[in-house]
Amino acid sequence: MRNIYLEESWKALLISEFEKDYMQSLSQFLRAQKLSKKIIYPPGNKIFNAFQLTKFEELKVVILGQDPYHGIGQAHGLSFSVEQGIKPPPSLNNIFKELESDLGLKRPGHGNLEKWAHQGVLLLNSILTVEKGSPGSHTKKGWEIFTDEVLKTITSLRKNTVFILWGQKAQDKCHFIDTTENLVIKSSHPSPFSAHGGFLGSKPFSRTNNYLKDHGYDPIDWDLN
Repeated sequence: MRNIYLEESWKALLISEFEKDYMQSLSQFLRAQKLSKKIIYPPGNKIFNAFQLTKFEELKVVILGQDPYHGIGQAHGLSFSVEQGIKPPPSLNNIFKELESDLGLKRPGHGNLEKWAHQGVLLLNSILTVEKGSPGSHTKKGWEIFTDEVLKTITSLRKNTVFILWGQKAQDKCHFIDTTENLVIKSSHPSPFSAHGGFLGSKPFSRTNNYLKDHGYDPIDWDLN
């Protein structure tokens, strides 16, 4: 990785990962993809955007997804989020549907979740890059090892964090989390294919805020309007 865009508190904790063999192999893979004219999302300067917008010492919540959106202009380094002016994908529409059901919040006119990130919500994918139009294309290239280390770091240095695991791939990482010192909220993925299997009606937003308040933290203002 030639340019590592990590906020300083995260860089101090994670910089050693970039010297390891798996990350060197991942970096070589990504460079080869670009040389072969493959289009990779998100742009290079947004790959670590989640770590830029949420400082480690301000972390309260981790929302863990799978891999980035693979459509044009969608992915910008935050799980489930799209930038202003981009039509919200179906999974995000279901998140907004649950947000309205859970907290009574009106659906926003955009799909940008940066407001959550600035309040201490780490919007993390298990895999941080994807080839255009090819979901899951960067599976088992090394990103899973990196995000495993992120979760290990959080759970070893912080407690009373809320981990929201949407979908089986996110839930597979649960064994890296200390469930006795943190709250873990699991449900099916908000994708239209699985949202009715447990995501809708799971009330993750109110459950998160109740836990934070019970442990002396300010709740998240989930309202994006």
